[in-house]
Amino acid sequence: MNIIYNDKTDLLYIRFDDKKQDVINRRFSDDIVLDIGENNRIVGIEILDASKHVTLDKLLPVNYELSKT
Repeated sequence: MNIIYNDKTDLLYIRFDDKKQDVINRRFSDDIVLDIGENNRIVGIEILDASKHVTLDKLLPVNYELSKT
């Protein structure tokens, strides 16, 4: 699992696997987009306005990294 937070756009992205594959984006709610991959499996979750929904420093024991873009 990989978690990336972009502090400029306040976007949190959680990726469940590293397998390269085509994904389809499906909006789950106003602030949540699911990336659907092979066999209709969720391979990633995008959380828009993440700081409103997630306490980023409470994601432990998972470490998050700030995006360099």
